[in-house]
Amino acid sequence: MTLFSGLENIVKENASLKELTWYGLGGVAEYLARPTSVEQLQDIVQRCAAEQVPMRVLGLGSNLLVSDEGIKGVVLKLDTEAFTQVAFDGTTLKAGAGVNLNKLVLDSVRKGLCGLEALTGIPGSVGGAVRMNAGGNFGDIGSRTQSVTVMDIHGTIFEKAKPELVFDYRWVNITTPIILDATLELTQSDPDQMLKTVKEVWIYKKNTQPLNARNAGCIFKNPRGMSAGALIDRAGLKGTQVGGAFVSEKHANFITTESGCKSADVKQLIELVRQKVQDKFDVELELEIEIW
Repeated sequence: MTLFSGLENIVKENASLKELTWYGLGGVAEYLARPTSVEQLQDIVQRCAAEQVPMRVLGLGSNLLVSDEGIKGVVLKLDTEAFTQVAFDGTTLKAGAGVNLNKLVLDSVRKGLCGLEALTGIPGSVGGAVRMNAGGNFGDIGSRTQSVTVMDIHGTIFEKAKPELVFDYRWVNITTPIILDATLELTQSDPDQMLKTVKEVWIYKKNTQPLNARNAGCIFKNPRGMSAGALIDRAGLKGTQVGGAFVSEKHANFITTESGCKSADVKQLIELVRQKVQDKFDVELELEIEIW
């Protein structure tokens, strides 16, 4: 492992990614790196830049489909203590990129801090949530994010703050590959009332989404003024199957899998759904899920 000589304790070769994604599908990463400090992360990033080795960041794997063929280059997993710190200071919250979003929501609510309840039930890490401006019918993380600390492909660290930091639907204007942490501004509120809201959001999701089946969240973004799930439903695609992948009967914008499913099955089903919706409604669905 000459590329990562001296870092063998945090870098694995030919590491399986199945166990690190919600779908539980896909091949291996050429290298899987779990740095234990920002300095180690910088070292890895700089080595990749020098050798022109491709690099990706893996959060909690909840919005991701890994190809059966696996991943060339380095997959970074920021789940060690250095990247999972949370600090509350009055109504300001600073959370590392590797922090579990659902746990952060509950921790904030228990402290009487309002603003993240809309993210209840959205699986993933803080870094991943910021990267795609995670949210739903009840709000998004961007509305509470004041600044984000990032690292570029050369290992340089800097902060991007509002108003230069801009969020939109499933988008943020961060082009650097690595998010290190995010600072959020919350407001004081009644913990009991917020817990009630959290339960209501959770019940709504439980009733409308296939939470008890293996999935990776919404597959497609909602076209402007339309619902991707409604379009797929109206195209008569609920229950459509390719191999071990199915369009959910509960929510048409979810693809669930069964034992024996391959990533190729999910990909093929995605393309089938896109084509059918394009043919029927002349609407081109854009992916929300990330495919490696």
